[in-house]
Amino acid sequence: MAWFLLFSAGFAEIVFALSLKYNQGFTKLWPSIITMVSGGISFYLLMLAIKVLPLGTAYAVWTGMGAVGVALLGIILFKESADWYRLMSIALVITGIIGLKLTDHT
Repeated sequence: MAWFLLFSAGFAEIVFALSLKYNQGFTKLWPSIITMVSGGISFYLLMLAIKVLPLGTAYAVWTGMGAVGVALLGIILFKESADWYRLMSIALVITGIIGLKLTDHT
């Protein structure tokens, strides 16, 4: 259950980060509300997950999920660079997340 909470927190983190792009400095109402709500949900779910999971593992997975998700969606939504170096870097983060999951024994 803790891993489910952590992955849910990671997805909420992706929504949070993407909504920052759309709220334009908190000048747009609905994107601003999404930013605040998704940020709160993300932190809350992370807090629940670290009650069971090791803090270092949980935090690394949470930030890694956010970084990978936002980087991939940046490529798709905002036409950011998709060169091989960037994609390989994203793959390394994913490899690290998988490695942390595989080495956790909770």
